[in-house]
Amino acid sequence: MTEKCGVVGVSLDGRDAARPLYYALYALQHRGQESAGIVTHDGFQQHSHVDMGLVGDVFGEGDLDPLAGSAGIGHVRYPTAGSVDTSCAQPFSVSFKSGSLGLSHNGNLVNADEIRDELAAVGHAFTSDGDTEVIAHDLARNLLEEDLVRAVKRTMGRIHGSYALTISHDDTVLGVRDPQGNRPLCIGELEDGYILASESAAIDTLDGELVRDVRPGELVVLQEDGDGFDSYQLVEEDNTAHCFFEHVYFARPDSVIDETLVYEARRNLGRKLWEESGVETDVVMPVPDSGRAFASGYADAATETTADGEARAEDDDGVEFAEGLMKNRYVGRTFIMPTQDERERAVRLKLNPIKSTIEGKTVTVIDDSIVRGTTSTQLVQLLKDCGAAEVHVRIGAPEIVAPCYMGIDMATREELIASDKSTEEIRDAISADSLAYLSTDAVADVLGKERLDLCLGCVTGEYPYDIEGEETDRDVQRPQLASRQLSADD
Repeated sequence: MTEKCGVVGVSLDGRDAARPLYYALYALQHRGQESAGIVTHDGFQQHSHVDMGLVGDVFGEGDLDPLAGSAGIGHVRYPTAGSVDTSCAQPFSVSFKSGSLGLSHNGNLVNADEIRDELAAVGHAFTSDGDTEVIAHDLARNLLEEDLVRAVKRTMGRIHGSYALTISHDDTVLGVRDPQGNRPLCIGELEDGYILASESAAIDTLDGELVRDVRPGELVVLQEDGDGFDSYQLVEEDNTAHCFFEHVYFARPDSVIDETLVYEARRNLGRKLWEESGVETDVVMPVPDSGRAFASGYADAATETTADGEARAEDDDGVEFAEGLMKNRYVGRTFIMPTQDERERAVRLKLNPIKSTIEGKTVTVIDDSIVRGTTSTQLVQLLKDCGAAEVHVRIGAPEIVAPCYMGIDMATREELIASDKSTEEIRDAISADSLAYLSTDAVADVLGKERLDLCLGCVTGEYPYDIEGEETDRDVQRPQLASRQLSADD
């Protein structure tokens, strides 16, 4: 699996927004590595710099100087819909009769094609195949007829899927979160203004203070000159659909998402993992870096109780936590390896075992997920080749049995090892001595949510949105676009 996208927007008092946006994008780089961009507005005109690559590659010496203005938005992208080229790089910019728009999007619409076809039929010309441009065109059309708040509400009533948006309308910056809050978005206060960002880590980078999360279905409009922000609750649903995988994998551990510190959530998931399926071994070790917080919580819980749930004796320290695998941080992102053989070789390039921690010992290795099973197979073999007497695998999330349509670049059902195999069959496939996953109920318990307030589609096969050919976990239907008659004169 790969990250989604990161969005940010700022409105400041007299200070150019470009450099704070640049630093914020660095803090969100983990959410997307394919492209980066910034759009600003100086009160008279819009300025844009968007290109393919990492933040540090896209913005070189002098690239920030032309981005004048104290208001702007930024984006880092990992493509889950649309092409991998500059046509889909963001922020997406458009000029029209009512001014200029810039739009950054994290998420994925499931009815983008329907809206694109409808708008194209009345003369809209699209330059990309991404869903972000669809939102921009629809909002621009609505702004010809309505004020800003009503135009956003009308667009929200037409698009269906997951989205966290930062938008610039001339020199006004706003943030929108979809009615079920699938993608994260938060508000921060800076010394001279306000910021909207996918994660609070971006606020911390600018020495700001987290104010709160943008509520599902809420529009937040940052006031000019950084004086504050206005809130409009445009849509309310009975249940949310927060992506649980933000806490399991995607978000930075130091971010607070939906009032929960990600690092503590992962540690508590690890504690639950011990309660549900702990196994007494000589050592527990994380798969770096994804399993570290889980393994820490797992080991802590193991000092308190035995695997049977009994209080541990005072002279029994439980399972030792140790770093048994060292990561080579100069190896490229191995998820782009196109063939199975290359993916298998990439594991040995990326991870090197510490023999003294492993040789002759029973080992529990902890990770956040098993997708295809390739990495897990190689890890188990790596540890056994290093002399491990037993290798037990524990996963800090439920089995991934279905794809994600909400903005995570995930394998197809045919590629997901858990889609057609039992836990025991997967254990046999990866050659582990035992294998266990965390239960879905445990995830909901740790996050303090009802199951129906989480998006669990990838682990249940039932989704919180109306997706063609898929089951839903609630009463939901996509908007009927025919309810609004469009004409070329709109």
